Amino acid sequence: MAARQGAGAPRQGGGPGSPAVQEGRLEARQVRAMFDRIAGVYDLLNTAMTAGLHHRWRERAADEARIGPGSRVLDVATGTGDLALELARRVAPGGEVIGSDFAEGMLDRARAKAEAGSSEIRPRFEWGDAMSLPYEDSSFDAATVGFGARNFDDLSAGLREMVRVVRPGGRVVVLEITTPSRPPLSLFYRLWFDRLVPALGRLAGALAQRRSGAGAGAGGREGEVSISDAYTYLPNSVKRFPSPQTLAGELEQAGLGEISYLLIAGGIVAIHSGTVAGPHGEYSGPDEGRGATP
Repeated sequence: MAARQGAGAPRQGGGPGSPAVQEGRLEARQVRAMFDRIAGVYDLLNTAMTAGLHHRWRERAADEARIGPGSRVLDVATGTGDLALELARRVAPGGEVIGSDFAEGMLDRARAKAEAGSSEIRPRFEWGDAMSLPYEDSSFDAATVGFGARNFDDLSAGLREMVRVVRPGGRVVVLEITTPSRPPLSLFYRLWFDRLVPALGRLAGALAQRRSGAGAGAGGREGEVSISDAYTYLPNSVKRFPSPQTLAGELEQAGLGEISYLLIAGGIVAIHSGTVAGPHGEYSGPDEGRGATP
């Protein structure tokens, strides 16, 4: 779930206990290297951290894209491709799904999943920079990002790029973890993300280190983030991500209308969506564009 991500990071190293890791802010190059490093354990830890519910959350996000047979969809910061694969199941026959990411290690995993899958439409996974997507204006019916927006180098720029490549009347969907504010869920959330997720990361790092040597669990070159530090960085990146209300405002500033958001999983997960305006500010609606579900 990378794609030139790093969230406006200061120029800091990423070693154990570094301010960059603790603040959930890394440079884009560090984020790319981090996701390449954790690609081998990413799916396993995602399932462990969410009790497997992340697949259901992606299904809900795909619902908000309002796509159907023949749709052309872009999944930004696609990571290991789970959301792209869910979207692909909805665009057959005749549709197309592209998953874009800047971490080749994650893309390799995504391609392997697509090869092993049975969907009629197989997503195409491509290297791409979320700050400058290599696609023409208005060339997709929808664009999604699942658990990757908080790692954009510049959130506003990344959202504008997603809006740019979607046709008027098409949809932009952002699926992201958010921070609940009310107990008892807020207390559980802090326990889970502040204690258990980093512990899982340390365990994964130790196992990788034992399997492949010291470089796997610990950061390699100076400033690189180890597997264990990655799972300290990731929860901290959630904490400094905008609230659902603020993110809705960011989507409006990026050029979307008809913006709404759902809070699911007890308020831990937010799904934001909006419609791309036409040249005169009108919204044709998803049912008037090509490839949309009637």
